[in-house]
Amino acid sequence: MADNKIKRVSDSMTEQVQIIMTGDINGSGRLFGGRLVEWIDIVAAVVARRHSGRETITVSIDNLHFKAAAYINETIVLIGCVTYIGRSSVEVRVDTYAENLSGERRMINRAYVVMVALDENEKPVPVPTLLLETEEQKLEWAAGEKRHEFIMKRRIENF
Repeated sequence: MADNKIKRVSDSMTEQVQIIMTGDINGSGRLFGGRLVEWIDIVAAVVARRHSGRETITVSIDNLHFKAAAYINETIVLIGCVTYIGRSSVEVRVDTYAENLSGERRMINRAYVVMVALDENEKPVPVPTLLLETEEQKLEWAAGEKRHEFIMKRRIENF
């Protein structure tokens, strides 16, 4: 059963690579934000599925912050990892970099996506425990706890 397992952050870490094509560009000649959100959502889903061993759905995208633009023919590298888990939820941080032909990367986006693991009846199901091995992982967990509390408070207030 999934809730009895312990997994490391590295067990589900995922990297996706794209090249920005003409269909990915907005009217300003930059990477269309909606296309980047699509790629982020896919990476987050893969991370959450790998961690939970279950189908997952997106619950929220929090703290989506566009730091810089990316342009046609640049390579986009998205790196996702688990930062926090609830009973059935998996919070995934996705960092996005634009990479030039010399291999230099610059961060263009960071997002936190909350996914929920589902059973065969599409009901939330417990996810494995997360083993925190580094100081950075522990700091991310603490920040994830605060984001989780804020999301839960906001959810109660808005419904």
